[in-house]
Amino acid sequence: MTIGVGGYSPEEELRKLSSQRDTVAPIGEAERRQRVARAQALMREQAISALYLDASTSTFYFTGLRFGGSERMHGVVIPAEGEPVHISPAFEEAKLRAMMANVITEPAAVRCWQEHEDPAALVIDVLDGMGLAGGTLAVDPMTPFFRADALRRAGNAYGFVNGAVVTDACRRIKSAAEIAIIRTAMNLTLEVQRATARILREGITTTEVADFLTEAHAALGFDGPPPFRIVLFGEPTAYPHGVPYPQVLKQGDMVLVDVGAPLHGYYSDLTRSYVFGEPNARQREIWGIAKRATEAAFAAAKPGASCEAVDRAARRTIEAAGLGPGYETPGLPHRTGHGLGLDVHEGPYIVERNATPLQAGMCFSNEPMICVYGEFGVRLEDHIYMADDGAHWFTEPSPSIDDPFAPSAR
Repeated sequence: MTIGVGGYSPEEELRKLSSQRDTVAPIGEAERRQRVARAQALMREQAISALYLDASTSTFYFTGLRFGGSERMHGVVIPAEGEPVHISPAFEEAKLRAMMANVITEPAAVRCWQEHEDPAALVIDVLDGMGLAGGTLAVDPMTPFFRADALRRAGNAYGFVNGAVVTDACRRIKSAAEIAIIRTAMNLTLEVQRATARILREGITTTEVADFLTEAHAALGFDGPPPFRIVLFGEPTAYPHGVPYPQVLKQGDMVLVDVGAPLHGYYSDLTRSYVFGEPNARQREIWGIAKRATEAAFAAAKPGASCEAVDRAARRTIEAAGLGPGYETPGLPHRTGHGLGLDVHEGPYIVERNATPLQAGMCFSNEPMICVYGEFGVRLEDHIYMADDGAHWFTEPSPSIDDPFAPSAR
């Protein structure tokens, strides 16, 4: 039997967990002000007059305020010079100011629109009032098309560019405080992964395991429930994003659990693959190839190396084992990794034709999954953060198929 798998009930495991939310500090106002200053410097370098942020994680990144997206515009204008201005439905102004009081020491400017008014026209009026008429507006790439189109029509005297040249440039380089939050979130989710392995028993369903993942993350103090809980047994483990039906665990099944949740806004994201019972020769072979591919990707992740070089290192290892080539299966049918932060998937992407050089502060997944459709799949996903001295793991990788949760020698 695989070590660390089975033997305990969900109730026993949940009793061991307590909130760890306060073991790491959230991002504070001083750092958010530095982010705004960085964005403004980028705008000035690129002759951008202002940045429009819609209700997105970028708004949270720069302001500490979180809004749900809807048909009503609730955004922020950050000029290249001066203080940000919030755009709000008039009936939400009191709520907005109450939210601001929790994250900033001085009230910020707010401009409101009534239900019968055009909020895009208000944004343009704000820009005109800043003396920016005829300038260039960068639009948050997460802005829905209908809203970006309304801004373009209302502000036809302006030039428009993709705001990613500002937001992505800021967000893809994590600060020490961000890395500390992500590290804490990752290690807490690894604790959940260990506990999940211990509750497995023959006959348990993927639905029961997914419910446990939600309860365990709540017990540890995450912001909310995991937005993704991929739990797969047997042949469905070959499908990277799962299947739309539950499975029942039996002896000899490969198990794949992919889960993550936000802590102070920042996501964890870990996948573990192991066998319920005794691994057979084929499972050992494929697990070993996946393990070697993750090690090759890690070794290739050096400061200044390109994102695509990391992907190629993993893929070469898989092809050397007789799988692939390229995206063919049995093999790796998708990119090797993705960036992570306030969104589960964000830049940088570890994929062919991404020549972006790795820099200190970049964080990304290392998950060269092996998919053998009709049999099973193996994904061993941990995340890397780059520092001046090279790549570092957020969590210790799974060391072996027989003892997948043992402390690594790395």
